[in-house]
Amino acid sequence: MSGRFAPSPTGRLHLGNLRTALLAWLAARSSGLDFIVRMEDLDRVQSAPEHERTQLADLAAIGLDWTGDVVRQSERFDLYRDALDALRSRDLVYECFCSRREVRAEIADSPNAPHLPPGAYPGTCRRLTAARRRAFLHEGRAPALRLRAERSTEREPVLIEFTDLVAGHSKGGVDDVVLQRNDGVPAYNLAVVVDDALQGVTQVVRGDDLLASTPRQIHLQDLLGLPTPTYGHVPLVLGNDGERLSKRHGSVSLDELQATGVAVPAAVRALLGSSGVAVDEFADPAVALRALVECFEIGEIREHPTVYEAVVDGQMTFR
Repeated sequence: MSGRFAPSPTGRLHLGNLRTALLAWLAARSSGLDFIVRMEDLDRVQSAPEHERTQLADLAAIGLDWTGDVVRQSERFDLYRDALDALRSRDLVYECFCSRREVRAEIADSPNAPHLPPGAYPGTCRRLTAARRRAFLHEGRAPALRLRAERSTEREPVLIEFTDLVAGHSKGGVDDVVLQRNDGVPAYNLAVVVDDALQGVTQVVRGDDLLASTPRQIHLQDLLGLPTPTYGHVPLVLGNDGERLSKRHGSVSLDELQATGVAVPAAVRALLGSSGVAVDEFADPAVALRALVECFEIGEIREHPTVYEAVVDGQMTFR
């Protein structure tokens, strides 16, 4: 049984990633669980071994340790395709020839069903005729593969309810999520449920931008006969413009903080404090984190996003 942190090695970890990793580690250790790290490197363009090395170094620098070897999704395609074949054998998979632009246009023209997540796929290619499929293939279009998400015979929408460790009672619908991209790469939602099950992950603590995807993943777990972990979705760190930090927007990494005079212990203390986790000054993050394990409760962290402002006199400021 374990918790996990599963970044994409497409750049340096930013403040939001680092804070989520700290909270995921504390949640796992305070629950008596192992903690593992997985590299979700399905992005073959942006993912790189150098990014993986720097991310792991940053995790170690802020005091985190993990059990076992780091697993890479790029090395597990056969496992994901086995799961895909299991769904296909039950007629739960269909081809989708829609481009991203076409999907966006279709969504814009079709009001979103109230139970589905924002941007839910409207099921266009479910109704594809054999002739239209042949025409797409003749044009050279390669299909993605989508889940046929409905309750068997009545074509009843799937609505999933669950209790989140941070957000509380949550529910959401499941759309026809992509299972394999049109370049043949397995999609995130399928890969993550297979990995969590095979790695014995029983607790998932991650950013609340993924809360809307959780019903999809729980539904896939149910279809594949896989266990469902406990989920806890923690608030994001935002930039001064109110937008969430990302590797391409407002990103501030650990080495950049150090370059402005913020020592690693001060950064860890500030990140924890921004979540409502009070801790005295310390020299060694690993020692401080282990002292927190006995009193940490993931359900007691702040439930609203935090805005990172600046570094002032070697200290990070949040609001």
